[in-house]
Parts: sequence; C-alpha cells; structure tokens
Amino acid sequence: MSAYFVTSTGTDIGKTFITAGLIGVLRAQNRKVAALKPVVSGYDSSVVETSDPAVLLRALGRPVSAEEIAAIAPWRFHAPVSPDLAAARESRVIDFDELIAFSRNAVAATDGILFIEGVGGIMVPLDGQHTVLDWMAALELPLLLAVGGYLGTISHTLTALDVLAARKLKVAAIVVSESERNPVELAETVASIARFAKDSAVIGLPRLPAGIVTHPAFDRIAALL
Repeated sequence: MSAYFVTSTGTDIGKTFITAGLIGVLRAQNRKVAALKPVVSGYDSSVVETSDPAVLLRALGRPVSAEEIAAIAPWRFHAPVSPDLAAARESRVIDFDELIAFSRNAVAATDGILFIEGVGGIMVPLDGQHTVLDWMAALELPLLLAVGGYLGTISHTLTALDVLAARKLKVAAIVVSESERNPVELAETVASIARFAKDSAVIGLPRLPAGIVTHPAFDRIAALL
C-alpha cells in the first residue's frame, strides 16, 4: 500500500484534475486506487456534479451521491474562502485531531494507492492554530506538488519547496500545470524549476481540452508511484 498527499502552491491550480488523471491511469493498469478530499471550501450542494469530490468519485467509478461525497469529503463548507474562515461563517470548526485520525485510518485501510488531496495551498489555515502544512507533517506522506505555469510560479514553487524541506517532507513529484495565461513556455518553466528541485521529478502538464483527462504526463507521474 502507498499513500500520497496532493498539495499545491495555491488554489485553482489543478490538484483535483491531476488526481483524477492519475486515478484514470492507475485504474487502466488494473491497480487498486482510492482518493479522499477531506476538506472542501466553496462547496455548493446545488451543483454537486461539478464539485471536486464529484470529479474524484467519477474518476474512481463510484456514484456521485450524498453518501459517497460524505465518505470522501466529510468537512464541506459553502464559502469559497480558506477553511478556517468558511467554517467560522457556519459556526463550525475543523477538529484537527479528527482530521488527522480520519486521514490515518484511511491510509491504514487502503489496499493499493491512496491519494489524499489537500485544500488550497500548503499554508492555508484549517483552524486558529493549524495549516495544511501541519496536516501534511502529521501524516508524513510523500507529496505530489501541483504548481502553475504563470509568471511568478518559479519563485512560488521554490519557496514552497524550502518550506516543505524545513518540515522534512518528501516531494515525490512536482507537476507544472500549464496556466490559462502563460507568458513563459511550459518547457522553460519545467527546466527552470528542475534546476533547483534536484531531488524531485518535475513534469509538465499542458492545458488540455475540456473533458479530456488523459495525457502522457499522467503516465510519467504514475510510473513514479
């Protein structure tokens, strides 16, 4: 059994898209795979079909139902802001110890590969004291780090790598997800990051047409798992 935490330098960069693509590759190889998105902000119950948990469930071949969504995403909040703020708007809190226990139990129970997808970037607050970084450090899982292809992403990526290294977290792969507005060629961004991220594979994922979740980049990432 192997488990990976999927994180990012920010929000809306492609964590769910990357996770779904990897699920598809692994299932095509007849490998056992599971996925969780324990914390979700910006969740609108009136458009469940387009939510991140629904994307993961469809990739897994599981029905998109209230029960299935609750099983993989138990902490769901409506406001599209950081989880601590979203929870506060609903007079709720994320119990950090419960989140860690939920994650660890899933790791222990999985027979195959498990992806635990984080929320937002690595330093997004979960409550008044803990961030996603604390969540990752508690689990000590290898990371898949999704980064953008926008101008400035190299600095953001190297900053993230420095922070992760300080907490002794291993980055199994860095996936450069091409941004919609990308003034720098994807290959150039990949090469620049790779010069500094010598201990991690750096793989470029070009922007794909809507509805397409297959690309050789996914195969390259899956081969590392």
